[in-house]
Amino acid sequence: DRAKQIKTVATINEDPTETLIRELRAENDRLKKMIERGVMNVPIKPGMTDDEVVRRRSRWEEEMKAAMAENERELQQIKQSYEEKLRQARQAQKADAERARLEELKKQHPHLSNLNFDPQLSGKILHILKKGANRIGKEDNADILLLGPSIQENHAIIHVQELDQVIIEKGCPEARILLNGEPVTSQSVLSHNDRIMFGTTQLYVYEESENTIRGRKYPEVTYEMAQEEIAAKAGINLSEDNSRESALLNKDLLEVLPGVEVANSISEELDKRVRFEIMLVSPQMIGKSTGRTEVYVKMKNLDTRQEYEWPKQKFLNRLYVMKEMYQNYESEEDWDLPPEMDPFLEDPDTEVRIGTVQVYLQPLSFMVELKEQLEIINYKGAEVGIINVEVCPCTDDGKEYTEQDDQFVESPNELIGRNLHFIVRINGCRGIPSRFTDVNCKYRVYLDESDTVTETVSDTSNPDFHHQKMFSFTPVTRQVLSYLKDGFVVIQVWGKQKPRKSAMAKAKGRSTKQMIQEDLLNQTSRLMNGFRINGRNVDPNKQSMIVELLLMKKQQQRHQQRLENIGHLVDIAENRK
Repeated sequence: DRAKQIKTVATINEDPTETLIRELRAENDRLKKMIERGVMNVPIKPGMTDDEVVRRRSRWEEEMKAAMAENERELQQIKQSYEEKLRQARQAQKADAERARLEELKKQHPHLSNLNFDPQLSGKILHILKKGANRIGKEDNADILLLGPSIQENHAIIHVQELDQVIIEKGCPEARILLNGEPVTSQSVLSHNDRIMFGTTQLYVYEESENTIRGRKYPEVTYEMAQEEIAAKAGINLSEDNSRESALLNKDLLEVLPGVEVANSISEELDKRVRFEIMLVSPQMIGKSTGRTEVYVKMKNLDTRQEYEWPKQKFLNRLYVMKEMYQNYESEEDWDLPPEMDPFLEDPDTEVRIGTVQVYLQPLSFMVELKEQLEIINYKGAEVGIINVEVCPCTDDGKEYTEQDDQFVESPNELIGRNLHFIVRINGCRGIPSRFTDVNCKYRVYLDESDTVTETVSDTSNPDFHHQKMFSFTPVTRQVLSYLKDGFVVIQVWGKQKPRKSAMAKAKGRSTKQMIQEDLLNQTSRLMNGFRINGRNVDPNKQSMIVELLLMKKQQQRHQQRLENIGHLVDIAENRK
């Protein structure tokens, strides 16, 4: 009996989207037939006039047509969504089939696999190398099509020979290829896990067929490993200690170094007449008393020879715009930008840091004045002038102490709890390079949140500032005393650059590529001759030594004065006998 109660109901295995489409079409057909037959589901009340019936029918037809239009709109949306899903499903199916085909080919053939800054994107692009010559470049009929800055029409050729020996060579003299960080200048044999850089952005690892390397173990090649190798071969040695500062510096270098290569390549192709270089800058050189070495990028205008120092983030932000310009250029779109938006340009009136000076404050902790002529040092460590600076203890109304005031203290601890007043005086600079004008000095003392700035002096290499400002610690605390004993004030010398007319005349009629190559040759020549021609090495501890000698001299004078006082007292005592 229970078996007889069981009912079998047949159901159609239909996709929910198709069901919804079918129902919307049926609803629209129903509404259309109602309008055609004049069947109105709105009740007509007794006593309604013919005009009222016509108006109600007209309103009802408008509502039905609006409902039909809404159904049609929804139907089209669902169809588009459904068709998009079908398209994506077909693409995914096609991609899976292609991936399976490539995986099968990997087992039998050598191939190139991409390396990317994002590990999840590494190994996603695969180029199978066939027997014979594999032509690589940006021309349409290349076997392996590559695009990007510095990629030539016929960039490289990889030969897969009969005995499975694989050889790479340049496709044209202008092609830039790095094999394991070294430039390829002639035919080179490839080995499993070799790193290959085509141009400045296309980084690949060469892998032999899986059948060939079966049973052997090889280390995994990463993007970071390849870039570290390129940096090392370029002469930039990444620190191997495990400190946090070194890790951050290495990270910054690996982020900026490829970007500099890309920026120079785009500058060449767009003829932007600019060259970029990496700089490692100590915190003191950028006006900080503490911190770690930072990565900067020097932007050099090859026409005017003006140079600007860009912090890492400023360079990377501009690099995004440069890449966008290059993509538009490749697409033959309107790619150039107005000067105020051009990432390759810097306002000629932008102030630049000429150099810095560290003024040690240790004499103040002994109530001793400091009056010195100190060297101004640029980020390369070369002297770019001298500065006359004074730091003098004074009274609360700004009157400097003299020898007769006898304010010298034997131990800095004697200052704790006392009020200390002193004057910082910047008299002027001498020997500032003639390419600078509108020169001024900036500095901060202790916990100042903003710069103290001298007046700006123009059109001279020997500007006089006649600047002085009084500072006070009321009272001196242990923290302040520590700053006086071990700290220093960083004075930054700033100015604006004059365009070099001789350089502009020389650059006329020359391409960016020619000027970059010439600039590189000049730089190499300077390195071969000790890098500096007029500059000289500067001992970073020299100013600290000056301070120590000054204090020793002061202490010696004090001891000599005491001896003379004792001798004078002895003479008085002898005379009284």
